[in-house]
Order: sequence, then C-alpha cells, then structure tokens
Amino acid sequence: MSASPTKFAPGSKDELEAFLARTGTIKVKVAGVDVDGILRGKFMSKEKFLSAVSGDGFGFCSVIFGWDMHDAVYSRELLISNKDNGYRDILASIDLSTARRIPWENDVPFFLVSFLDPDTRQPICADPRGVLKQVVQRAERRGWKCMAGCEYEYFQFKETPESLAQKNFSSLQPLTSGMHGYSLLRPQLNNEYFHDLFDKSYDFDVPLEGHHTETGPGVYETALAYTDALRMADNALLFKFAAKSIGMQHGIVPSFMAKPWGNLPGCSGHIHVSLRDANGESLFAVSKSELDGGRKGAAYSDTKYISQLAERFLAGVLVGLPDVMPTLVPTVNGYKRLVGGEAFWAPNAVTYGYDSRSASVRIISPPSVPPAATRLEIRVPGADMNPYFALSAIFALGLRGIDKQLELPCPPISQMTPEDKKTGKVQMLPLSLERATERMMRIDSIAREDSVFGQEFVEHFGGTRQHEVKLWNEAVTNWEVERYLELA
Repeated sequence: MSASPTKFAPGSKDELEAFLARTGTIKVKVAGVDVDGILRGKFMSKEKFLSAVSGDGFGFCSVIFGWDMHDAVYSRELLISNKDNGYRDILASIDLSTARRIPWENDVPFFLVSFLDPDTRQPICADPRGVLKQVVQRAERRGWKCMAGCEYEYFQFKETPESLAQKNFSSLQPLTSGMHGYSLLRPQLNNEYFHDLFDKSYDFDVPLEGHHTETGPGVYETALAYTDALRMADNALLFKFAAKSIGMQHGIVPSFMAKPWGNLPGCSGHIHVSLRDANGESLFAVSKSELDGGRKGAAYSDTKYISQLAERFLAGVLVGLPDVMPTLVPTVNGYKRLVGGEAFWAPNAVTYGYDSRSASVRIISPPSVPPAATRLEIRVPGADMNPYFALSAIFALGLRGIDKQLELPCPPISQMTPEDKKTGKVQMLPLSLERATERMMRIDSIAREDSVFGQEFVEHFGGTRQHEVKLWNEAVTNWEVERYLELA
C-alpha cells in the first residue's frame, strides 16, 4: 500500500529515468522517519539510487532507531538497534509514489523510504510509515479509505541555529510582537517569507488549504489539504521540513515545540479524520433522509448528524485515548500545553462535543457543514506530534470501536460542568509523559492489542519515552535554580 501518488510520481522505470533526466541531476535525496518524527536521510548518486530501486532497496544503519533526537543512545537497549545485533543495517525501501523535487535545493529529486526488517522484509515494529500502512490496510480490506487533515500552529523567531546556541535558547526574538490572530497586516512585516511558505510548499507537492497568523508573538497556523491518511502524514512531516528549510533562508527559525512560553497558548497539531467507501462517499455522514431532524437512535443530540458507524468510531477513540497518549503527545513539554488546557483551549480530558473547541474530540457535521464534510477533529495532539503515530492511534482506535460496536463512554461536554472533573465524573487524560507512558505500557493497555499497536511497538516506543522521562528527571532547569538557589 502506498500513499496517494505525488504529481511527479513515475508509473514505470522509464518514467522514473525521464523524471530524473529532466532535473539534470547526478544525485537524489532520500529520507525515512524516526520515532520522533525527524527525517533521517542522505544524498545518493543517481546510479546508486536506480540500482536500489531495481533491487529490494538499500541498507540503512538501524541506529536511527537506537538513539534519540540528539543522537544519544537510549538509556536501555531496545529491540531494533542494540549492541547485541551490532547496530546492524535495516532495509530502506524506496517509495516511488512519494517522488518530489525540492524547490529550495535546485529541484533536486526527493523520495521517502520505509524501513523493513532485512530478514523478513516486513515493516520494522516502530517504522512510522510502516505502522500507519498497517492500520490503513485494515480499513482497505473492508473497502474503506482513511482520510485525514492536519493543522499546525508554530512560533517563529528571528534567530538562526547558531544564535539559538549562543543565547542558550533564552531571550529569543519573536518574528513579530503582540497578539495578532488572523491579521492581514502582520504578515506584511515578513511578506516574502509568508508567501514562500505557501508557494514553495505547493511546489514541493505539499498543498496547503489555509495559512494565517495565529494569536501570539510570531505565531502562524497552517492547514494542510485533506487527503488519504498516509499521504497526509507524509505531507505533515514534509511541511515541517519545508518550513524549517525556508525559514533558514530568511533568518527565521520556526518552532513546532508544543509549549515554548508558559504564559501563552501552546502550539496545537489538530487532526481531522473520516472514512470513505469505495465510491468516495463519507461513511461518517448521515443519509439524506436523516438530515431533517437527525439520525434516530443517536446516543445524544451532539451525535444525531453523524452516522452510527461514526458514533462507534468516536467511541473507540474516546475509550482508548488515555492508553495511547504518548503517540499523540510524545514529549515532556507537550503535556505543559495540556496542564493549563482550560485557559488555552487545549483539552486534557476524555470529552467530545458538536463543534466544540473545548473538547478533546470536536464533531464537525451538519448543520455547520455539508454531509460530505462530516468528520472528527482530534484536538489533543500538539505541533510536536509524530503525524504517523498520531494518525495510526486515531484510526486504530476508531476501527476498534466499530469492530466492538462500542458505545460512547460519557455524555458530551455540553452536559458536563467544571466540577465534574474534580468529582471524577469526567475521565482526565494523563498530564505528564511519565504517567502517560506508564499507562500505555500497562499489561492490559489497549495500545498493546494487535488491532491497535501491538506488543513490540509498545515495548520499543515506550522505551524511547522512558528515556525522555529519565533525561527530564535528571535535568536541573533554570526555574529550579532561580527558585531555590538563594532561598532554599
């Protein structure tokens, strides 16, 4: 199974060679994705690339699954890459459907790869693209297509990688000052950069639907064009790459860190999802006859304009949400966004509601949109999410809800009060990476089920999150020094 092909994707070896010839290239850039959602890749000669395409792929050092985002080996040995196997090579399989040209690198050809076990030729347990492929294939076997959209909020700074280091990542200068959501005036201060993000993303075949300022100093929000789930995850990750690359050319550092400022809203990575049948019709939509008054048998008025299947998908997401939190919020910092959620529309409980931006899952359905646009918006992830794991979690849980015919575990948020969180009537989500990882790794965790992530993934990915927690627990922060050094 491949993502929806890009506009450059070759259909044959001849078309591939013609594509490479048109660029006049002697080299090709390839990259895969690690568990932190970071591209790991390299240049290959044109000849080496074509040889790899003709064969099974090429060898790639497995250490990218044996170290963290700063290339520090994990605190304990994990399954994929370790001393016992000598940090051996894994197989990088080139996905020709992802063919692109990088417009800010003289149109050099670019392809994504998926990582396979060299012995079994199966996806390794924590390869982000492989994990999502397996989930969407479960839907495809029923004749369904997983559809998704991602929105990113991100702060931007008038800095460079060098100035960040020189300043020790403090006293950074925002791209613009003040709170200016949806402003037409503020982008004029950085007009060329603002337009480059939209235009060069399009040239990179990462189409955008919306692009505007968001509230906060130097904050933009960008919505990516709705497409199938695997292509969406590719586009989401590649948009980050594009923004950071284009930003460098303008002396700007975009940051997708979830909560860079304690007293300001964090950066979300909202995800929109739906299922379609073989004819492209939405499986989440109610029938035409149900548009007048809503679906009979709906659990609540909030769900009367989504199908029974969508209601069960929603139930699956809500029931499993606490057990998959590290795949939605994978960093220590990401939970800072949720702790103060009530103040900044960042949900921190198992909640849902019709067109509610206060809920963890926002139901988007008639009458606010046409039936074909019916979908669910998952508002828990921050901009630091790995889109492959986040989409995998959402669709796996939703399909589980359909299979088990689950019922909604709670009433909609419109029927709840703030006191319900205090009394336990509303189930809270884990509010630290440590607690979230402990919950995901429980023996009876929903995440461990084969229909969700499975044992091997949970053991490996959970180990990487335990490593993050260990580093955090060992760190001494500026806040601690300022608070305790003199007076303790």
